[in-house]
Amino acid sequence: MLATIHSAAVNGLSAILVYLEIDCKQVPPHQPTPAFIMVGLPDSTVRESRMRVEAALQSTGIVLPNRMSYRVNLAPADVRKEGSGFDLPLAIGMLVSLQILQPEEDLLKRTLFVGELGFDGSLRPVKGALSIAIKARAEGYDHLIVPKANVREAAVVNRLKVYGAETLQEVIGFLKDPATLEPTVVNTREEFYAAQTDFPFDFADVKGQETVKRAFEIAAAGGHNLILIGSPGCGKSMMAKRLPSILPQLTLAESLETTQIHSVAGQLDAQTSLIAQRPFRAPHHTISDVALIGGGATYKPGEISLAHNGVLFLDELPEFSRSALETLRQPLEDREITISRSKYTATLPCSFMLIASMNPCPCGYYGHPSGKCHCLPGQIQKYMNRISGPLLDRIDIQIMVNSVSVDDLANAPKGESSADIRARVITARDIQTERFRGIQGLHCNAQMQRQHLERFATLSPEAREVLTRAMQRMGLSARAYDRILKVARTIADLDRSAEIGPRHVKEAVQYRNLDRNDWGE
Repeated sequence: MLATIHSAAVNGLSAILVYLEIDCKQVPPHQPTPAFIMVGLPDSTVRESRMRVEAALQSTGIVLPNRMSYRVNLAPADVRKEGSGFDLPLAIGMLVSLQILQPEEDLLKRTLFVGELGFDGSLRPVKGALSIAIKARAEGYDHLIVPKANVREAAVVNRLKVYGAETLQEVIGFLKDPATLEPTVVNTREEFYAAQTDFPFDFADVKGQETVKRAFEIAAAGGHNLILIGSPGCGKSMMAKRLPSILPQLTLAESLETTQIHSVAGQLDAQTSLIAQRPFRAPHHTISDVALIGGGATYKPGEISLAHNGVLFLDELPEFSRSALETLRQPLEDREITISRSKYTATLPCSFMLIASMNPCPCGYYGHPSGKCHCLPGQIQKYMNRISGPLLDRIDIQIMVNSVSVDDLANAPKGESSADIRARVITARDIQTERFRGIQGLHCNAQMQRQHLERFATLSPEAREVLTRAMQRMGLSARAYDRILKVARTIADLDRSAEIGPRHVKEAVQYRNLDRNDWGE
């Protein structure tokens, strides 16, 4: 008997439907028993599913008939099938084809199955359950059965009954009587908003460093990339970890998109339904190009996609490989990454804030009050040249971080809380949302192009004169001009000023430390 079971596979960020056609036939005694045949471009994980399925069925107490011929087709046949999520639909298909299980035909057509089987019949989690649930709803399915560990992320999708099963026996019981399993219901909005203000780090813990905290506020308000230059132990990483606490809250749409990416990467735990806070990713400087941008033999999102709608923090920036850093140039500009390999092509969003930190010289103490630095100008220049000009051109704010003395640490009052800073940031973002209303793909000042600057960041004659003098005096490059305009526009928004004045330009110029022509001399 031919049985058709509905399943799905993840392709990039979305999912595609996969139909498993299983045909089981008895082989006469005088004929050799043919092998288990599976077609439809299965990878090695899918081909190995036969052993897991047979062991799981045996553990469940089901004895398969002897001398059976199994033919399995995974349709569409021209799409490569990867992963272990076809174990469950294959097991159900074999039982239906053998007529050991005879569910209602309508129930079978309206149900989508995904899950990996253990030898003991247990169901283990799979990647991309949320994307599969979205696809199931879009295609009009009524039921989705997933492993218990995936049920909360999948249940975020409304107008779809999602069931979490722990064993193959529970799924068989559901097909005999759907009342044996209860659909999981997640109050998406309640869980989403409850977790938005619970941050592990707060700027109130940072003593001193008022100029640097101001730079973080401006970066958060305008979505600007930022680089911190300072000696070891001055607080660069500590402050960077607190940036998510002052960023605007994720919208429900942003949260769903972010959760999808983490689901495809297999980085959601069983208790997570939605990611409610902006991601903060901090990969080590030994990271490979593929791990940073995504890809591999079997597709996996990279760190830049996992940081989507959040922060990518690169500590000790010059220590990253030159090739890894250069791969960031196009994603920073386009805010999406397309990866083409011989077996697949995938496009994922990667709209993130880049926060980087570095020492000012190889030893780390150039400009330090202790006078420990003995690096030669050539050594400092060589160290700085590890970061290419085009990458540096995409970083709007460059600021020196000075060490705080022991006396200041002991006597300084508690800093301003993240909640207070966040309120000002949200106000500035609201101004930008209204300003860019109706312009596709433009949400904050950092995303403005030259045509937008001419329209929204015009300078008064006094402000233009201030900027011209500053560029001549500090030896700033021409590429710094647009960056200064964007930052000045954000500073004016924080002041709730419609016009960019001289004071806004003066402050913006202060955040171009690496553009000085006397650096390292």
